[in-house]
Amino acid sequence: MTPTPSNRLDSPSFKLALALSLRRFANVHRPPPSSSPSEAQRWKRKAKDRKREILRLREELKQLEDERACEADSPIASCRCYFFDGIGESGGNGGERGGGHWMDEVLRRRFLRLVRWKERMKKVDRPLDRNHFLSFDNQNELEQLGTSINFVLELTENILVKGEVGASFATFSHQAVDFILASMKNLLASQKETELIEDIVNGLIMRLIRRMCTIPESDGNLSINSASDPQFCVQHLIRRLGNEPFIGQRILLSVSQKTSVVVESILFMDPFDESFPSFHGSMFLMIELMEFLISDYLRSWICTEDFDIRLLDEWVRSVLHAQKTSELLESRIGLYTLYMERITGELAKILSPLARQGKLDLDILSSILC
Repeated sequence: MTPTPSNRLDSPSFKLALALSLRRFANVHRPPPSSSPSEAQRWKRKAKDRKREILRLREELKQLEDERACEADSPIASCRCYFFDGIGESGGNGGERGGGHWMDEVLRRRFLRLVRWKERMKKVDRPLDRNHFLSFDNQNELEQLGTSINFVLELTENILVKGEVGASFATFSHQAVDFILASMKNLLASQKETELIEDIVNGLIMRLIRRMCTIPESDGNLSINSASDPQFCVQHLIRRLGNEPFIGQRILLSVSQKTSVVVESILFMDPFDESFPSFHGSMFLMIELMEFLISDYLRSWICTEDFDIRLLDEWVRSVLHAQKTSELLESRIGLYTLYMERITGELAKILSPLARQGKLDLDILSSILC
């Protein structure tokens, strides 16, 4: 007997299939659980936070681009820069103008803006604290000194890598050196953090001397003793820093010690070594720098009230040691001995009054005159 449609509807299997279908339909169209609204709100908050972050970064990028355009369009300085006048010339204008010219307030603020912009470009991948940069002028002098020193080191590194001196190098290095000298004057007057200042200055001197003795990577046909030669530019920059006795005496101590080390290296070096000529070039630059510093500044140094006689004694002995060491090279080349005799002759002329006043050890003076 064939089941009728009504019998099929009443069959248990049909009822079971209908119940399963209804169950599936209910599962598919079930409303979301109570936790879903909070999950959606959390994602909405994340999207809003991301949008705010993107807008903030766009604003900072626009600010950086505007400042960069401002730096590029505005004039570098308001006066003709004489910083490299007399480069490589003994007695130049280092002693005459070095202590009489300081940055005015306009150039000082401009230099600080330039340094801040450089620092921001290094940290562009990190969030910028606008309040930090707005309050930069109010930070202590020691931090500004360290930042300007880093700026000078970056300037010198760039010209050595490129092997050429750009048009803006003279002005930027001039402003940086004047800023360092002014900061040093203020810090030394406060008579605080002297040991820390000495460590900072010694680090600056050591790195600048190393750069002065480094042959540029792109060593072209550059003229000697000119503002187009990166090594002589670094030498001149060090010479200008020597206007401050605190820095100048430490330069003389470091460069005389370095000279003795280089002489000893040359004595044991193969003359056919590829680096042999560069060692001689370094010798010339360092000995010439000593002569410049002594002829430019020593007379004015010893007239200052807070002149460090103890340090004078130390670097004079070091210069004499460098002279004795250079005599060992006489069998190879007597030029260095001649240069060192010129330096010690100038020393004897300037320091004789100090010896008569009892401020300088007579043994040192007799060693100089020998």
